Amino acid sequence: SSVDFDAGDAVAQTKRLDELVQSGDFTLWKSAVTGPNPLRTYPVSLDFLSSRTGGQINGESLGISGEMDVSLDDFKDATIGVTLASTVLAIGSLIVLPENIGATLCYLFALIPIVFIAVGSSAPGLIAAGIATTRGTADDQAKREDRICRHEAGHFLCGYLCGLPVKNYEITDSGFPCVEFHPSGEGEATGRELSQEEIAALSVVAMSGSVAEALSLGEAKGGENDLLELDLLFRRSKEFIGAAKQQELTRWGALVAYQQITANKNKYEALVQAFKDKKSVSECVAAIEGRA
Repeated sequence: SSVDFDAGDAVAQTKRLDELVQSGDFTLWKSAVTGPNPLRTYPVSLDFLSSRTGGQINGESLGISGEMDVSLDDFKDATIGVTLASTVLAIGSLIVLPENIGATLCYLFALIPIVFIAVGSSAPGLIAAGIATTRGTADDQAKREDRICRHEAGHFLCGYLCGLPVKNYEITDSGFPCVEFHPSGEGEATGRELSQEEIAALSVVAMSGSVAEALSLGEAKGGENDLLELDLLFRRSKEFIGAAKQQELTRWGALVAYQQITANKNKYEALVQAFKDKKSVSECVAAIEGRA
């Protein structure tokens, strides 16, 4: 009755999981596709998304509203602070230290504001992260780990419910598992265009991590890469997907992800714990199917 997830064989995985559903051993595999409300895309506005999710899922909670934890005023204050501190240190080094050493340090301190501005111009995210850390808004380690596991568990659950076979599952630099799916039971999609059905399922899976974060923690912070990946998937669609349609599909994917996660809340929480315990794919599937 075992399923070989390690080989990443989409066809073999799909065939075996389908057999387990037919025999009655499994019930949730592919349920989002074959259930009473199969995946059918339709236009979803931000207002509609917010109203259908009780205000829990919106542009702000998904981290796509354009608002930042660190404001422009924070950058201005930080720049002024760095400049003043460097000035004081430079003058102090000239007064206190021997002439040669003081002059050298004065020169180095004078460079600090220039380097700060250069980094802020080319990689503002680094400065923002530093400001957030000093301000105490950065997640502590335990919260960060919980956020990672909830995000990845959201992906795993929705991918499984949408009937997408596992392509890769490994422990990443975060120290916790990360799952990657095939776009369909047909397997590898490299070099070919994606069907409407594949785009629909992948939209749900892409948004499920951020939705899971928003539901549990109030806001998502780890969905940037998912949105970039979804944008690349849209470009591979057989049918052209314009900018407006892309936004609608993204919001629709978020809504369906919300519906799937909330309808399987207990399964999701069991899966989060499985990710924290770094369980295997088979054990994660057992958590979903209630056989953990």
